[in-house]
Amino acid sequence: MATQLQTAQTGTISDEVKFVAETENLDAEFVRDELAAGRLVIPANKLHLKTNLKPAGIGRALATKVNANIGTSSESSSIEAEIEKMRAALDAGADAIMDLSTGGNLDDIRCELLAHCPVPFGTVPIYQVIERRNVEDINAKIILEVVEKQARQGVDFFTIHAGVLKEHLPLLANRVAGIVSRGGALLAKWMLHHNRQNPLYEMFDDLCDILARYDVCFSLGDGLRPGAIADATDQAQIAELETIGELTRRAQDMGCQVIVEGPGHVPFDQIQYNMEIQQRICNNAPFYVLGPLVTDIAPGYDHITSAIGGTAAAFYGASFLCYVTPREHLGLPNAADVRSGVIASKIAAHAADVARGLKGAAERDNKLSAARTNLDWQAHLAQSLDPQTAERMHREACKEIGAKELPTADYCSMCGKEWCSVRINKEIREAIKLSSAAKP
Repeated sequence: MATQLQTAQTGTISDEVKFVAETENLDAEFVRDELAAGRLVIPANKLHLKTNLKPAGIGRALATKVNANIGTSSESSSIEAEIEKMRAALDAGADAIMDLSTGGNLDDIRCELLAHCPVPFGTVPIYQVIERRNVEDINAKIILEVVEKQARQGVDFFTIHAGVLKEHLPLLANRVAGIVSRGGALLAKWMLHHNRQNPLYEMFDDLCDILARYDVCFSLGDGLRPGAIADATDQAQIAELETIGELTRRAQDMGCQVIVEGPGHVPFDQIQYNMEIQQRICNNAPFYVLGPLVTDIAPGYDHITSAIGGTAAAFYGASFLCYVTPREHLGLPNAADVRSGVIASKIAAHAADVARGLKGAAERDNKLSAARTNLDWQAHLAQSLDPQTAERMHREACKEIGAKELPTADYCSMCGKEWCSVRINKEIREAIKLSSAAKP
C-alpha cells in the first residue's frame, strides 16, 4: 500500500488530505500538492487512523502547530499523571503530543496514552532501545525491533537522531553546554565506545522501510542542537543539519514524510538565519523547533523565553513549535506546567501567523477586539486563547467592583468606572451616532 506522500505524488486526494484541507479552510488540491512536494506533512500512522486519530497537517501553508512533550522519568513514573498532563495539553490547544517516557513500563504507558490521544503522537524510539541495557550493548537488530514495535502500536512520528555522525564529535570541543540532546548524547557515547559510525545513519534505509510500511513520519532529530546561546549556529550544529538535509531527500525518495528538528537555544538575532538555512538545506521540509529560547537566564520562566523565540521562528520559517514549560531545566513538569507551556507556545504560533498574513489568522483577534469595544464580556472571554484563565480573572475583577453578574459589568477594576476609556468611548460613539442622526 502506498504511503501518503506517494499517494499525493500520483495526484490522488486522500481522505487525510481532505480532512486537513477542510480543517484549514484550504483547497484540497493545494494541500495535496504541498504534501507531494514535501513542504507539508500529515503524521498519521495507518493503525492510529483506525482508532481515534484526527489528522493534522504541518507546513508553512498551514497554521503553525504546537507540540507538547510529556512522559515519565526514571525518577517519576505514573500513567495516571501522564494522562492528566496530556489532557491538560489537549485542553490548552496542543496540536500534537510526544511521549518522552524513560521510566516505568514504556509499552503500557505508550498504549494507554495512544488510546486517549486524538492528535498526532510521537516518540523517540532510542529511549526504549537503551532503557534496560547499557548503551554500549545496543545493535541494529534491537533498534529495528523497537522501531517496528512502536510503529505497530500506532505512533505517528518518530524522532530519529540519524544526523549525528562520528566525524561531528570533535566539533564540540569548544562548546559551553556540549550535547544536551538525550538521544544525541547516548549515540555519541555508543560511537566513541565502538569507534563506529552512528548506527541510525548506517541503517537509515531499513528505518525508511519500516516507517513507510506503517506510514510513520520521520522527525529527524537534531542531536547536536545548541543548549546554550553561546553554542548557537556553530560548526557542529550546521554539520549535522547538512547530514539531515541528505537524509531528508533519501527518506522522501523512499516514500516517507519528513519533519526536521531544530534548535534549541538561539539568540534572537540568529533566528532568521537558522530558519532560512534549514529551508535551503532541507528542501523546505517542515521545521520543528524547540522554542527556541532566546536567553539562558530565565529558569522558571522559560515558557516566556521560548515564546519570544517561537514567534520569530514561526515568522521566518518554522512550521511546528515544541513547547517549553516553566519547569524546563529544573524538573519534570506537572499538568499546570504543561498547560502554561502550551498556552505560551500557542500565543507565539498565533502571533507569527498574524504577522505573516496567514489567511484568517487575525479573524479571532478582530472578533475579540469588537467584543471588548462593545463591553460584550461573554464574547470577549469566549474568543480568548485561554477562556478558563480569562474568565477566572474577570470574575475576580467583578467581585472587586461589586458586579453580581458577569454580563452586567460595564468597566473593570483596572481603571474604575469613571476612568474606563472603553466605557467612555462607547458613550462617545453613541453620542456621535445620535448627533449624526439629528442632522437634517
